[in-house]
Amino acid sequence: MYVDEEKVARIQNQLAHQNPLEVAKLFKALADETRIKIAYALALEDELCVCDVANVINASTATASHHLRLLKNLGLAKMRKEGKFVYYSLTDECVKRLIEIAFHHQQEVAIDE
Repeated sequence: MYVDEEKVARIQNQLAHQNPLEVAKLFKALADETRIKIAYALALEDELCVCDVANVINASTATASHHLRLLKNLGLAKMRKEGKFVYYSLTDECVKRLIEIAFHHQQEVAIDE
């Protein structure tokens, strides 16, 4: 077996400066069907209140709040309060693009099948 030690060393060096565990947590959070629906809804609309999210996913506001809180705690979503309403949005354009790319990829794979 031949190992390209230069490539392996270069990759290991890059990995040493990254945090794969945090990236894995991000994908784990999005691996849940309900949370990916919420993330996609937030990618389509810049901001949604908890009650709108609950209706999008056909769940209670408590369930929607639970999933939104998890997305917020993982740094994928942010919230703001306006009176008695709580609004959520994706944290930044990178998260939005990640969601959009995932759904675009899924559509391409479905076409190829």
